[in-house]
Amino acid sequence: MASATLHRVCPLAAPKLLSFSAQNRSLSVRGSPPIPASSIVVLAPETSSRQCNAVEFDLFACPVCYEPLIRKGPPGLNVPAIYRSGFKCQKCNKTFSSKEFYLDLTVTSGTKNYAEIKPTRTELFRSPLVSFLYERGWRQNFNRSGFPGPDEEFRMAQEYFRPAEGGVLVDASCGSGLFSRKFAKSGKYAGVVALDFSENMLRQCYDFIVKEGTLSSTNLALVRADVSRLPFPSGSIDAVHAGAALHCWPSPSNAVAEISRILRSGGVFVGTTFLANLFGDSISAGIVKSLRQTAQLTNSTTYNNLTKGEIEDLCTTCGLTNYESKIQQVFIMFSAQKP
Repeated sequence: MASATLHRVCPLAAPKLLSFSAQNRSLSVRGSPPIPASSIVVLAPETSSRQCNAVEFDLFACPVCYEPLIRKGPPGLNVPAIYRSGFKCQKCNKTFSSKEFYLDLTVTSGTKNYAEIKPTRTELFRSPLVSFLYERGWRQNFNRSGFPGPDEEFRMAQEYFRPAEGGVLVDASCGSGLFSRKFAKSGKYAGVVALDFSENMLRQCYDFIVKEGTLSSTNLALVRADVSRLPFPSGSIDAVHAGAALHCWPSPSNAVAEISRILRSGGVFVGTTFLANLFGDSISAGIVKSLRQTAQLTNSTTYNNLTKGEIEDLCTTCGLTNYESKIQQVFIMFSAQKP
């Protein structure tokens, strides 16, 4: 894939190419082709008392037009650097900045009068109480449904993510950052983006980062975004993780299509979710669809629990290949790859 064009944005000094790395490690992927520059390269001016402190950092893109954002501020994929930076889309002139400690890259960022309400199941996780309880009892209940637990789920995911080591990983619908922090601490990735639509989940993630101390200077960024409108250029991300998330998405098809769009060739998508437990696999797809539609008409909090066949079909339809899955009760971990 050709690298994105990089423009000089500081007239006061000749720019030089910089790249961020995890623990000063090389950014090349072990056992796979080099990562395209578009996913990790930034432009920064030479150090000078007269420098304008502006860079182009094309890891992030405008959620409206998907053009790479121009960044003004210190370089780095970490909370302190991004907090002190401003981002702007040159095409649609929309600006983005950090709110508290996360970068808001939603389409509605900056709106003054417009307010948008998402489905009840989406709004539920924006609740301060649910966000606080997520790692304090809520997530532990998943074990009853066959989830093996965060440590084992992380180990399983890491096996699928081996081709993406050294690259950039997006933890979509990260919640309180349970897995984002594990990916960042592993040192296997050049950068990790903890991404969620819930402001309060991101606040909880930040609180955990502060308590753990060392993570604040790690290549871990907190971003608010819609999984159906991911703020990254096409073909720029090496790995996407979505833990216990697919059933919560308003439109799983839109979300998986977006994940497929942002993955580079060879990039890996790993997700876990609760399977639909409607008489196992003995029931036809048509009946499953009819029952789901009826449930959604009578209860707006109904989750999008899919069958294993539907998940594979969805990934394949969105252009992903090499689909694999592991199932335990109604828990499923699935993996697919961008060709």
